[in-house]
Amino acid sequence: MDWKNPLVPLKYLIEASFCGLSMIVPLTREIFEQLIPLVATGPQYAYYWGDWRNLLKQLLISFVAVVVCLLLGLVFGEAGRALTLILCLITGLYWLWGPIYWASLRNAAYRRYPYSGFLRGQVRDVFLSEELIGEEETVDKLGRLVIIENRERRINVEIGDETGFNALVQGPLRRVHKAIAPGQGVELLVLSNQPDLARIVKITDVFIPRLNLWVGDYPYLQREAFVSVSQELNNPEKSRRRPPRRRYGDRA
Repeated sequence: MDWKNPLVPLKYLIEASFCGLSMIVPLTREIFEQLIPLVATGPQYAYYWGDWRNLLKQLLISFVAVVVCLLLGLVFGEAGRALTLILCLITGLYWLWGPIYWASLRNAAYRRYPYSGFLRGQVRDVFLSEELIGEEETVDKLGRLVIIENRERRINVEIGDETGFNALVQGPLRRVHKAIAPGQGVELLVLSNQPDLARIVKITDVFIPRLNLWVGDYPYLQREAFVSVSQELNNPEKSRRRPPRRRYGDRA
C-alpha cells in the first residue's frame, strides 16, 4: 500500500468500530505491519546510529572483529581464505549495518503481538525528570578512580482516555516540548495478546496532532503511515464518498 497516495477506504483499515466507550479502534494485521515495519526506518536507523561517541564505539567493534577474523584466517590457512574474506567484509561494515540490525530486532519484538489498536486519548500531566543513561570511569590527578554519571533531562507525558486507561511516555527533552499541556489530544498504537484489546501490554511513541509533535524514546511507528490512518479515522465519511481508484490496465 502506498501511503503517499490518497487515503484508502476506512474498511481496509479497521476490523471493528469503537469498542463500547473505549477510544480504541482495532486495526487489521496488514495495517499494523505497515505501521511497525520489519526493516528499520530512517528515524530508527538514526536512533541506533547515535552520536559521534556511539559511532566510535561501533567502529572499534568493527576493527576488533576484523582483527579476530584475520587471526582465525591464519589458523585455517588457505582452506579458509574465502571464508575469512567474507567475514572480514561483514564485520568490517558492522558500523554501517549494525543500526539496521538492532532496530529490526526491536521492531520484531513489537510485531510478535497479534492484536493492535489505534488509541485516541488526552494528555493528563506533563513533568520533567533526570535519568541516568550511562557511567564513565576516569582517573583524576591523584590517580584515584572517579565515576562520572551521564544524566539526561527527559519529558514525561502521562496520557489516558475516558475508559480509565493510563500510561506514561518518556522521551529526551526538546525545546518544542514546552508547548505540551494537559488536555491536548494524543494518538498512539497499543498492542495486546487479546483480540478485544482488554489488556494492553505495550504502547508506541505518541503523536500530538494539534502540535504535529511526537513524544517517545524510540520511534516505533512509520510516522507518515500513522498520520494517514489518523486522518482516515477522523474523516470516515470522506473516505466512503471517494470512488475506488482505478489502476492502470483496468477495463472501463
